Amino acid sequence: MSEKKGDKEGCPALELIDFKNALEQFQNLVEKMIIQKTKESSDLYTKDDDERDYGKFYTTTRTLFGSAVKDQDIQAFFRKVMSNLDVRPEWLEIFGCFRRANGGVSSASKESMVLLVSEKQQITHSVVKRKDVIKGIVKVPLLHLTVTASQKGVLTVFRKQMKVLTTINIEDTAWITGCDFLPNLNYVVAVTESTIILWDYKSKESKSDGFVIKPMKNCLLCVCTVTVADNLAKDTILMGDDKGYVYLLTITSDDFIMKQSKAEKEAQFKVLDSESFDIPKRKLHDDWVGKIKYFSDLKRFGSCSTDSTNSFVLDDIKRLEDHLPVKEFSVPKGVNAFTYCGKAKVIVTGGNDRILRLWNPVVNFSPMGKLLGHKHSIVEIVTNEKDQHVISLSCAKVFRVWDIQTLSPLQVFYEDHGTPEEINSFPMVFDNDHGLLLTGSDVIDIYPLANVIQDSKELPQTHEKSLNVLLYNRAFHQILSICTESILKVWDLETGSQIYQIEDAHGLNIEVTCAAIERNGVYLATGACDGSVKIWEFESGQEVKALPLAQHNNDEHRMLKIVYLKADEGQHAVIVLEQRGKIKIIQGDSTQTDLYVTWVLPEIVPFPRRNPVVYLSLKPASLKTQDFFPEIRLLCNTSCMKNDTETFLSSVDIRCFDVLKVEGGRLIATGSANGEINLWDFESASVKCLHKTTEDNQGSGVNAILFLVHRISSSRKRSSLSPTPVRSDASAIAEQKGSSSDQHEKNAESDEINTEIKTEETTSCKDTQNPKMNEQLLKARAGLSPLLASAHESSCIRLWSIQGNLMKELLPFSGRPSGPLTVLCTDIFTKILLTGSKEGYIFRWNMASFLEDSRNKKNEIKEELCWRAHATEVVDLFIEEEKNVVVTASIDSSVRVWHARIGYYFGYFGQARKFELTDTSRLILPSDVNDFSAIIKEESKHTEKKEVLYPLVLDRDKLKSLTGSPSDLEKAGHEEAVHGFKFFRALAPEKLQHLETFEFVSKEAGAVFGLLPIYELEHPIEVSMPNSLQRIKAEKTGHKGREKYPDSIEDLSQDK
Repeated sequence: MSEKKGDKEGCPALELIDFKNALEQFQNLVEKMIIQKTKESSDLYTKDDDERDYGKFYTTTRTLFGSAVKDQDIQAFFRKVMSNLDVRPEWLEIFGCFRRANGGVSSASKESMVLLVSEKQQITHSVVKRKDVIKGIVKVPLLHLTVTASQKGVLTVFRKQMKVLTTINIEDTAWITGCDFLPNLNYVVAVTESTIILWDYKSKESKSDGFVIKPMKNCLLCVCTVTVADNLAKDTILMGDDKGYVYLLTITSDDFIMKQSKAEKEAQFKVLDSESFDIPKRKLHDDWVGKIKYFSDLKRFGSCSTDSTNSFVLDDIKRLEDHLPVKEFSVPKGVNAFTYCGKAKVIVTGGNDRILRLWNPVVNFSPMGKLLGHKHSIVEIVTNEKDQHVISLSCAKVFRVWDIQTLSPLQVFYEDHGTPEEINSFPMVFDNDHGLLLTGSDVIDIYPLANVIQDSKELPQTHEKSLNVLLYNRAFHQILSICTESILKVWDLETGSQIYQIEDAHGLNIEVTCAAIERNGVYLATGACDGSVKIWEFESGQEVKALPLAQHNNDEHRMLKIVYLKADEGQHAVIVLEQRGKIKIIQGDSTQTDLYVTWVLPEIVPFPRRNPVVYLSLKPASLKTQDFFPEIRLLCNTSCMKNDTETFLSSVDIRCFDVLKVEGGRLIATGSANGEINLWDFESASVKCLHKTTEDNQGSGVNAILFLVHRISSSRKRSSLSPTPVRSDASAIAEQKGSSSDQHEKNAESDEINTEIKTEETTSCKDTQNPKMNEQLLKARAGLSPLLASAHESSCIRLWSIQGNLMKELLPFSGRPSGPLTVLCTDIFTKILLTGSKEGYIFRWNMASFLEDSRNKKNEIKEELCWRAHATEVVDLFIEEEKNVVVTASIDSSVRVWHARIGYYFGYFGQARKFELTDTSRLILPSDVNDFSAIIKEESKHTEKKEVLYPLVLDRDKLKSLTGSPSDLEKAGHEEAVHGFKFFRALAPEKLQHLETFEFVSKEAGAVFGLLPIYELEHPIEVSMPNSLQRIKAEKTGHKGREKYPDSIEDLSQDK
């Protein structure tokens, strides 16, 4: 036994020695890395077997420290060492620990502020009388109402944003002691010392404002509603009195009629006799019942008292009738307040002994934990369910916020208004839907949560400058964002924390304009405004290859878009779009240190106006240098066709492009500022110009273009959805199409492309088409044929077939103009289409059924959701199916996260708190957005015009003709029935007189009234003067020296 004990005592010392050795090896590793990097920068380093890159650094660090270090901390530490060799980071940073700068405020101190007292709001208007105090505050979540009751009889109902809906001053000498809301009967219930008041808050001009139940024998001190939704015609309330009794009262709508007493009819409230109600009661405490509540999760009620024996009772409401033993909790000096946290399943009590106790609802003999800190008696406790926080208040006006899980204090603050007498009944309620703490004294104080203020008032900011790029790495579940200041940041999607950043990625003051991530997530390609292209290792942030700059760099070489074609250790290939409209392939292999251009797409194509299709001459021999697209030669002379009236030249102002590689087809689509879409088909060796013939070029510019390929969901389970990156062959390229994240790479990415184009070097398309190949291609393009989606300046989305036919035109439905559409993306199954607009709106479309069979007219594309994500232009967005979120980026410098189905706002990258992507209970919005998301229903978009039926009127001429001759029934004595029959036969729609209109423009009447239509009656009706005015006129005109008739009318009105 002694040896074992000695071994246990020696373990900590051994562990300490092992840690010191590991730390020393780690510091040596860092020193060698810095020396190697220094030699590399001075061209003095030669590669050897002991080369230290990120892979070796990661493996060695993981071996030394094991699971004590996180992957993101290793990445951040490596990036910090490589970016600045002069500054040595402390070894603590490898474990995610950072020292706080002197004089600065750490992020931890900001996060510790749970409630922002500085943002407190006060409601001081008439919720109380003079020298009055609020005795109760109740939240009604389903109706978005707040009810308050003052001691001297002022009941007030607030609607959203705490605006007064209605209020009443109760004419009763007794003081109000508590209030609640009856959800089924829609009444406000309040108790006084001897009565129960039921206020119909919706009654405005009725004879009575509600009912009062009296007399009650004992003094009622508290009341609560039993929230049971099994019966909509009744409500049950619980009450406590000053003798320790708890009452159970059930009220139905019939009681308001059947149990009225014979009291005065002109009273403010109709009186209901308390003797006519069955009110069970039971003595549960030996002192006053301070508070009573009902917990629907537990299906139990709770009541408390300052009695030390029966301090707190928690049991079923049936115990009030059957008198079986109840579950009692004993606390020294009793309990003044209690609450229940549903998430933690904990009851919290507090009283005069200044201790908060946490109880298991089932165990009543011993508390689970205690919270110490209050110096005075605790008078109120509420719960923040979402964050599992308890907020307690003492009679000294001191608020304390506690964490239930860790049993630790989070915040303490002091309230400085109110008298000591008022603080003994300080009501408090927490609004879990909006993250607000409401307290009452002589005013209502509202304290917001710090994270709610950050989300709703502080302007979200991910970068200091506008965003250019937003990408998602599915392999690592990380997000890349790049701003116009060329700061590249990598974020963790689930938590929102930053992993690392790269500044001046392409050099000082060189803007990075586009980027793409290859499908396995290992490499990143970036393009800049000067035409430079760089390849990076995504995980470590190290530069791999670069494209040398051209001699004459200007805006024409500015990179607009980049798509990854292939990425491995031996070869990299990307296809890029420049500002001047040139599309080219840039490659690099293991033998070359730099990237180089291997293929260029023709910039200008002359199209015939009648049939805008041009055939190409392909050179398959060019596939030896790059195995993606063959070199192209147009089968026409562009110089001799410029002046031909039957042709037109394609636009060079290309804004966007997309690449598609599927079995039986290689396509490139480009979109231009004038609305032209050029579709390059390398299987049919042709290029087509797609455009809507009935549309003017103005406002039809193409801002985004995207190939849509529908596949069965079961076949789309890709390895990229797993955390571990796995390489795949060329067959996985088709599966990557439609990915909402890396839409810049899609199906153009490939590790191996072995397809050969079997054409001769100078043979035209007509001579090279194989009938068998054409038959297979037509079959592949039928039914599940790929479609092309284009987003336009005119706010519409157009779907094209790859044959060049316009299949569908969609116009987003929203309450306000959405502006030009700027970006498109889909989910990995190509069932959902997301679009972003220049005004910051996001639209969600369901197109699964349409893509399954686009020829079936019954299969429609349905718009499901619309919300405003930003106040400015949306730069890019993607949808993550596993987390069910949509991430958007805008020129407002923020990257924001939303729920994919309901548009709920989770937060933005760069905020202090972590994301909670599964919690949608709290309704918040960014400070620059005012409208919540709108779920689009079909009936809201297509409203049918209903025919208005005019009311029937009696046609007296018709009735006279019907009653002219008596019928046989009238002769038989059925005069009354026959008269009624003839009366209804004589009813007919009202005959409206046709009014002729003509426009009359009067400059004197102004721009508005001068354009109003004037109606002219065929037979004007003469307006007759009332008899009283005719008499006055006769009297006035009979006396000389009197004023004329109009002044007499004025005198008469003044006399009145």
